Amino acid sequence: MKKNSLLTFLFLLIVLSVKSQSVTGILGAFPPELVLLESEMTQKKDTIISQIRFIKGELRGRRVVLAETGVGKVNAAITTVVMIQHFKPREIVFSGIAGGVDPTLAPGDLVIGTQIAYHDFGQIDDAGMHYWATKNPFTKKENPLKFLCDSALISKALSVSKNLKLAKVERGNGSFVPAVKKGIIVTGDQFVSSEKTTQRLLKDLHAAATEMEGAAIAQTCYQQNTPFLIIRSLSDKADGKAKADMDQFYHVAAHNAATLVMAVVAEQ
Repeated sequence: MKKNSLLTFLFLLIVLSVKSQSVTGILGAFPPELVLLESEMTQKKDTIISQIRFIKGELRGRRVVLAETGVGKVNAAITTVVMIQHFKPREIVFSGIAGGVDPTLAPGDLVIGTQIAYHDFGQIDDAGMHYWATKNPFTKKENPLKFLCDSALISKALSVSKNLKLAKVERGNGSFVPAVKKGIIVTGDQFVSSEKTTQRLLKDLHAAATEMEGAAIAQTCYQQNTPFLIIRSLSDKADGKAKADMDQFYHVAAHNAATLVMAVVAEQ
């Protein structure tokens, strides 16, 4: 074999080896968001690190590591950084539920995150909320106000969603196939059940959905140079009926978010 051909062959072996060893990290905030994903995994092995349970295994032919973050930004950031440090995932995908902000969306519909932002980081005064960018404590540079989800993962999610069989959603006016839309997802340490607040999030941040973990995961991944994607299925419309709607829709919402995540993983 000629020298150049041998070098090319060895390079391809290294690339294939690295790809075969790479892992996708999957996160969810609480058990219903992860139950379908865990049930579909094979060759599972539990690992406890820093009081966090990580499940290693295979999902749709892809090596994955799955973890429950717990609810809220601090829990999400802790789990994400431990996952990155110990498992070095090629990318991280979050699967979960959210409150709807976009008035064209209804409980059960899905949002593929394009940009992720905090809605509770900044200054509040009599004029209202002034949103601040976070800052990297090492470089001292400001992070983006809105973190960009990985473009390749967004494209895969949009592509696989077109022919994906999702569970129908039973609403008061009939049975519906969930809509899938890309959009901005915003994060804060509050369960939003206020139409006034959703109007602010729509006006100020052009949000499609609001939740309690995504921006912490996004900031962690951004600062640790790890591609990420946040996928949310709406359990409610973040209005005065949010708690009642969540109780009704969170199971189907969590199931459909996980179904879309599995389809994305299968394309890796």
